[in-house]
Amino acid sequence: MGFASTYLEQRALFPQKISEAPDKETGIIVVVPAYNEPGISKLLDSLITCTEPECKTEVIIVINAPDNATPESIENNTKTLNNIESWKKKNNHCFFRLFAFIVAQKTISGWGVGLARKTGMDEAIRRFNSINKPYGVIINLDADCTVDRNYFKAVCNELFKREDRKACSIYFEHPLSGDGLQESEIKYITFYELHLRYYFQGLYFSGFPYVFHTVGSAIAVKALTYIKAGGMNRRQAGEDFYFIQKLVPAGGYFNLNSTTVYPSPRASLRVPFGTGASIGKLKADKSSTFMTYNVQAFKELQIFFELKDIFFETGYKELLKHFEMVPDGLKHFLDKEDWVEKVMEIKNNTSGILSYKKRFYGWFNMFKIVKYLNFIHTDYFEKIPVEIAASELLAARGIDFDIKEPLDLLLYYRSLEKIK
Repeated sequence: MGFASTYLEQRALFPQKISEAPDKETGIIVVVPAYNEPGISKLLDSLITCTEPECKTEVIIVINAPDNATPESIENNTKTLNNIESWKKKNNHCFFRLFAFIVAQKTISGWGVGLARKTGMDEAIRRFNSINKPYGVIINLDADCTVDRNYFKAVCNELFKREDRKACSIYFEHPLSGDGLQESEIKYITFYELHLRYYFQGLYFSGFPYVFHTVGSAIAVKALTYIKAGGMNRRQAGEDFYFIQKLVPAGGYFNLNSTTVYPSPRASLRVPFGTGASIGKLKADKSSTFMTYNVQAFKELQIFFELKDIFFETGYKELLKHFEMVPDGLKHFLDKEDWVEKVMEIKNNTSGILSYKKRFYGWFNMFKIVKYLNFIHTDYFEKIPVEIAASELLAARGIDFDIKEPLDLLLYYRSLEKIK
């Protein structure tokens, strides 16, 4: 019995896909879902230029298609597999082992990126299980990405070789030039990425302790941690967000900022939200900006989180009175009686302030924050253009940055995260 045998028996959807045994020194396996991606050689060319890490590595490509896939995309899936095999023959001395397989369209319903990631990640688990590597690392990547040369080395040094770390979000940047990008596409991806980074910094400003990007092509997790989280979900969109929310409470989750993933800025109709869908909507609407969350919402969260220690020191009746200290928008979102009951429940099930804080943020977690932000922007706060929001947040943090051009703001927001 290996460390993952029970998980594989109970949770894996498919039998073993790769018959060739892994090298016993394998420490990193990259999983890549691919649907209608005949140009996947660009990703492989990027990976082969990387510096070889100290551990052995593999890349598993899961070629799949949804139920409503067109005949053309099904044909492109066959081309994708053929192109991968041709690439392997040309690069037979590649430092990583490359595997690819097509999952038949009708084998299971609900094909989407979540199910494709799960299929590949479960296969990676099966391979780590066979060599008893519970701390082997599984990296999620997408077929239309490229990466920095130190990609494998950074993951090896900062995750695989670190016993105190279990999973991470890898730093990313969308390309802003080249690759046939049109001026309008550069404008839209600038807006969208600025929104993502503004949201990240807004959470940081609020004092929320678990601030991570949730980009599916930039997540890495150790095998045992993956199993304890119940594996990847099968959602057709947002699978990355939900998966990370299961990983973070276990501890050991961090932002890996010393390398970069470059996701594609292309528009896509494959999923209802996310980068591709957002770029597609901006293009279709010929938008002049991207409307994002009001800075006031993050200011409310900051006040609310600062009050949590006061809540810990008070009883039921005092909490009823202290609800008046909660910012108005959050009062609009929270039911007073339910809120008091919840805080009392948290207090009664914790032994001290540290365990109280952990349990408090386990309740008012990222799911709760997203619900609050979406709720409060229906009839209380108005969304505002992302370049205005980004400027206002910098001012609220006491940062003097007078330039209000979206590109300049994006580059500055990137600098707040990236390790030079």
